[in-house]
Amino acid sequence: MPASATLPRLPLPKDRAQHLSSLVEGLDEISLWWLSGYAAGLAGKLAPPAEAQPEPRSEPEAGTRLTIVYGSQTGNAKRVAEQLSRQLEAAGLHVRVLRADAYPLRELAKERWLYVVISTQGDGDPPDDARGFVDFLSGRRAPKLESLSYAVLGLGDSGYPQFCVTGQKLDARFAELGANRLLDFAAADLDIETIAEPWTRRALDSARDALRVPAIPTNVTPLRPHAEPAESTWSPTRPFAAEVLANQRITATDSSKDVRHIELDLRGAGFDYEPGDALGVLPRNPPELVEAVLESLHLDGGAEIAHAGDTHPLREWLLTKRELTRLARPFVDALAARNGDTALRSLLQPGQGEALRALLSTQQPIDLLRRYPVEWSGEQLVAALRPLAPRLYSIASSRAVVGDEVHLTVAHVECTSGPDTRWGAASHWLATRVEGGSIEVYLERNERFRLPTDPDRDIIMIGPGTGVAPFRAFLQQRSGSGARGRHWLFFGNPHFRSDFLYQTEWQAALNDGSLQRLDLAFSRDQEQKIHVQQRLRENGRELFDWLENGAHLYVCGATAMARDVEAALRAVIAEHGARTPEAADEYLAALRDSHRHARDIY
Repeated sequence: MPASATLPRLPLPKDRAQHLSSLVEGLDEISLWWLSGYAAGLAGKLAPPAEAQPEPRSEPEAGTRLTIVYGSQTGNAKRVAEQLSRQLEAAGLHVRVLRADAYPLRELAKERWLYVVISTQGDGDPPDDARGFVDFLSGRRAPKLESLSYAVLGLGDSGYPQFCVTGQKLDARFAELGANRLLDFAAADLDIETIAEPWTRRALDSARDALRVPAIPTNVTPLRPHAEPAESTWSPTRPFAAEVLANQRITATDSSKDVRHIELDLRGAGFDYEPGDALGVLPRNPPELVEAVLESLHLDGGAEIAHAGDTHPLREWLLTKRELTRLARPFVDALAARNGDTALRSLLQPGQGEALRALLSTQQPIDLLRRYPVEWSGEQLVAALRPLAPRLYSIASSRAVVGDEVHLTVAHVECTSGPDTRWGAASHWLATRVEGGSIEVYLERNERFRLPTDPDRDIIMIGPGTGVAPFRAFLQQRSGSGARGRHWLFFGNPHFRSDFLYQTEWQAALNDGSLQRLDLAFSRDQEQKIHVQQRLRENGRELFDWLENGAHLYVCGATAMARDVEAALRAVIAEHGARTPEAADEYLAALRDSHRHARDIY
């Protein structure tokens, strides 16, 4: 808190509170920290009043406590970990649940009972909040763990060849370090509950047996019921129907990109979102694609299909409940088993990662259904396709400015495949909604991607394309609250004239002084392509100076871009900080550990 900021409500008489405010006026950060330590020392010499004496409370020893560590990129692993924690506490166990970057690594050697719930992002990377945890366990400093009993649940997306590889590697590494595996490693796809629910039941039973806690009879209320978190009741299974207030294209009509600015009405939802959070959207598949699948397989869309306890018409399954725009390995497996094509089966063999990756990233299920024809029943098709998963979009607005609205920046995915048009499920659903229509949504918090608590801190924002969305929210929030820190935005897209998203807003911010620097990279406006990572290198000296003076660094956008940006940042730190490549890596890791470097990548 800056010395000149308004003091919060204090347990002091008004005159003393005013006196305290005048005393700290103008003090720098170091002086304020010293003063807080001095006051704490004085407080330690005073005995609290008798009525305020807390009851002695001892922390359970490692041997009687179970620790749950989660690494989460989009919030799913966190949800599973917290649900498991509530179940374990209700059963009478001592439990602590920690995000991976908050876990004290020095305690690992003494840990006795550990559950890990961790996602894999992109092509085999750990989530940002678990990078230090994974690096430590993978490195030479990891201790022997003969006294540890553990279990690992991996979350991932089988649309990527490196499905749940982070969890697999951790599970193998724990065993390599001598730990005792309580449960076999489990890998959950986008239909998380299918794997996560039975795994958590086994995890609960194993923990109860290991720590010798008797099962609680169903007619007995636990002594310490775990309170449900005070969050909005809206969720992927119970979404809020938000009215569309605006759906505006913000790229030129001759642009190769169709990017939409969408505004939704959240009145009645109770969403107290913050800049950095995401909005979950429940999409629907394009009706044209559903009909094409039915026609290709000669199936009746009105036929009632029963699967996993639910019964719906086949057309409803394909429209709202099954993935048709994303290809995943389980579907390829099922098709190869039914068709028997040698070339298709060869893609699933070890060593074919690149070829499989190309297939999954460029094809949709209908492409393979047409290329490898085979007879399917409605039941077989529904079982082979993955559940239709919600899509997350970075929120592009601040409630301080827009009130009970939320704004999104959506790139409409649309391309041709022979005579057919292919779309992205969620982007097409959003892009084709008209004002007055509704979209089913829920709030997904992103605690890792937050503005600094100190409004005097500078921030550096790197967001090409639709990755600029959260930074619009950042600037709205900081400008509206009167933050005095400086703001530096790096933005890129193909063309200045047609693809400069929110151009008038950034220019107005430059003119009124709320945005201090704007560096642009329009890749196709000249013969030599220019991207944001090149702008980082060109401005390396000043960029490093900002970091050295305490700036927070944010990156948002596609995974490939984030890798290039990370490489450019390492190069800038090595050159202008006179560091080796290894020391530059350590510098970036230190920024992450101190919550000054955050990424929101997809």
